[in-house]
Amino acid sequence: MQSTTARDSTRQPKSSPITEAYEISNTVLGLGINGKVVQCTNRTTGQKYALKVLHDNPKARREVDLHWAASGCRHIVNIVDVFENSYSGKACLLVVMECMEGGELFQRIQDRQDEGPFTEREAAQIMHEICVAVKYLHDLNIAHRDLKPENLLYTSPAVNAVLKLTDFGFAKETFTKDTLQTPCYTPYYVAPEVLGPEKYDKSCDIWSLGVIMYILLCGFPPFYSNHGLAISPGMKKRIRLGQFDFPNPEWQNVSDQAKKLIQGMLNVDPTKRLSIDQVMKNQWIAQYTAVPQTPLHTGRVLREGEDIWPEVQEEMTRSLATMRVDYDQMHIKALDNSNNPLLNKRRKRAEEQTK
Repeated sequence: MQSTTARDSTRQPKSSPITEAYEISNTVLGLGINGKVVQCTNRTTGQKYALKVLHDNPKARREVDLHWAASGCRHIVNIVDVFENSYSGKACLLVVMECMEGGELFQRIQDRQDEGPFTEREAAQIMHEICVAVKYLHDLNIAHRDLKPENLLYTSPAVNAVLKLTDFGFAKETFTKDTLQTPCYTPYYVAPEVLGPEKYDKSCDIWSLGVIMYILLCGFPPFYSNHGLAISPGMKKRIRLGQFDFPNPEWQNVSDQAKKLIQGMLNVDPTKRLSIDQVMKNQWIAQYTAVPQTPLHTGRVLREGEDIWPEVQEEMTRSLATMRVDYDQMHIKALDNSNNPLLNKRRKRAEEQTK
């Protein structure tokens, strides 16, 4: 079967200096797995773009090729230009992408003021949009392998902004089952099969989708360390066993249909886990406009723990530095004396309920 890279061989990076076409600023927009993202401006049109700077190597080439191949999807951040330039004697790939000025998914939910409480119908619409992106990738036989809210960005602050998936640093082609083995993941969203040395396939993305949907509906993750670590032995065990629940009051009014869909995505057996086509055909996703407008606790929980997501991101960043090596060499760094305030509140509430 022809590879994605071969199919898109007409897309060739430009060898001219990027500074001829774009003015590069010092404004850092974010940090990807493989490189930082800064703002740049087209010298002709004045249009703002995001520029990702990568050291030119096979992994960076793969990231660019797969992201470029997926740029035709409405819900995937579009690549505009790619340049091959050298800086300080080092070959670099400079990837110019559309500028996502609407912020990250959860930050947007947390910051909303006048729209009223975040609802189950809104969560269903967001999940539908993410699923469109994942289906596009899976139809191209691409596994993203790092689906998480930080990689889901809005085009603008406007109400009608479009949600898009970005950061293909872990993405890989997968034409047959059991073709992926490197343990690339972000702790809170990792599928059980990715934790071990066994091979896995693109169904790992469905697990991550299930985790995102869970957090969308309540504001906290289904799996987490009780000790403030990025990932702990106990957390790994709960992921491998699929041990999670739907605690009240956050889940009290959420529809059974939503809970069953999450259970289908968080099936520890990849062969029994829902496929992206099955997820998209699920009534809760396919007919999201008919999902009840039940007010959720998500916004309140996120605001109560407003220090949590930056902390979670820091945990992830520190862990990701060690996660692209062979399984036997992998070490996970702990966040020193980390204390997750949201999870502390949940533990305190649980203790009070048992008194």
